[in-house]
Amino acid sequence: MSTASQEPPQNDLDAAISAASKTRYWLSRFILLRFLGFIYFIAFLCAVKQIVPLIGHDGLLPADDYLRRLAAHFGSNAGGFFELPSVFWFGVSDGALLTVSWIGLVLSIVVMCGYANSLIMLVLWGLYMSIMNVGQLWYGYGWEMQLLETGFLGVFLCPLFDPRPFPRHAPPVVVFWLYRWLIFRIMLGAGLIKIRGDACWRDLTCLYYHYETQPIPNPISWWLHFRPHWFQKFGTLWNHFVELIVPWFGFYPRKARHVAGVLMAGFQVVLIISGNLSFLNWLTIVPCLACFDDTFWERLLPRALVQRARQAGDAAARMPASHAAEFAVVALAFVVAILSLEPVMNLVSPGQVMNTSFNRLNLVNTYGAFGTVGRERFEIIFEGTLDPSPDKATWKEYEFVAKPGDPRRRPPIIAPYQPRIDWQIWFAAMASPQQYPWTFHFVWKLLHNDAGTLSLLANNTFPAEPPRYIRAELYRYHFTPPGKDDGTWWTRERVGVWLPPLSVDHPEFRRILESQGWLQPSADLR
Repeated sequence: MSTASQEPPQNDLDAAISAASKTRYWLSRFILLRFLGFIYFIAFLCAVKQIVPLIGHDGLLPADDYLRRLAAHFGSNAGGFFELPSVFWFGVSDGALLTVSWIGLVLSIVVMCGYANSLIMLVLWGLYMSIMNVGQLWYGYGWEMQLLETGFLGVFLCPLFDPRPFPRHAPPVVVFWLYRWLIFRIMLGAGLIKIRGDACWRDLTCLYYHYETQPIPNPISWWLHFRPHWFQKFGTLWNHFVELIVPWFGFYPRKARHVAGVLMAGFQVVLIISGNLSFLNWLTIVPCLACFDDTFWERLLPRALVQRARQAGDAAARMPASHAAEFAVVALAFVVAILSLEPVMNLVSPGQVMNTSFNRLNLVNTYGAFGTVGRERFEIIFEGTLDPSPDKATWKEYEFVAKPGDPRRRPPIIAPYQPRIDWQIWFAAMASPQQYPWTFHFVWKLLHNDAGTLSLLANNTFPAEPPRYIRAELYRYHFTPPGKDDGTWWTRERVGVWLPPLSVDHPEFRRILESQGWLQPSADLR
């Protein structure tokens, strides 16, 4: 008998590997934590780049003023901390904001590189909660609390101290079930809010408008917008299937669960391609990964990595169980079960609300997106002039990093990074300046060529000296139809004035700034 005939066939070896890893989640934990580290990296990178001009001492919405108002409202700093926990209650400054952001950025890189334990994950969670709770409207998006809930579960996915990619203790299966419960609520909540919120989701016409009117389109959004109506209706129908039907199979046995995971994660990839929706869809992939055990990953990952996971599993089988870790996971499941009562009641309620937390730590929340879809796109275009009179002036536009402005500029691909001021101006275009008073502070900053505020924009329109006047015009935007070869991506028509011309000595303008605490009554005019 030959030597070769004594070796097991390759198929038998694959079967042996599969059988050995049937109930294991070593590779699943490895992938999930790395991906979660990437999301934290993007979130803290946004903070490093934007947090000081947004909520610094001289920012558009200063965090120190915000904390003082909260302390007065709740009676003390301790009362404010109890309601909105944040390390910045112990001291907030531009340096403190940047220090927290940089620590989070560095630790997220450590996790991305494969090193994570409960302490690191807890610090990341606490630091991001600290930023979110002082971030005001800049951090008022659903994915902020979703990152906190996702990140908190990650604290219990790894050992307390051992940071190695494959530590000595097996991944707790209960935490994977809690992640499946999270993706179930995310998907079902998004599906139900659509069905209940806007008739176009029910008659399958929402995608006629969505790609053009979403916050920050990309070039593929333009292509998708001009697909035939049957294509758009099929896309809407597929959206309902993935959000309303598929999540239930995340609790099924392995094969159905794997299929559900692929469909939900694949759906998020399609959404990533179709527009710049911040890191929302990237983050939503994280709990989708909990649908997969090692029998899925071992067919995709390098054999050396699979072998390391098998060796770790074999070593863990010989280790005594950690009763403290088991107790912590059971306690977590109990807490999640109790805190899930209100989100579940919200899901079944005809008055469902989306992106809401029912507890101070954002541990179990309710989610949803695009409950209503705009039929038209409006954009605020800020303009400045150096001329002494606004009535006979040459106006120059300010260009933002990502939002539509110059019709000839190609829509960017910027996600998962989020230019937060661009998003808020998208909301403001559907309201009045009085509903978004920070825009007055923004104009004041532009009138002084404030370096921090200008860092949030694509360019400085007036590099030599500040403009004398700033105004804001409202435009209606549409994608340029295919075949119109004039170099434009957008067509636009002026709707009217959003903000009239304002100068630093405009009395009503100054009164508004004073009422918000952004300008002292005795401040100089220039």
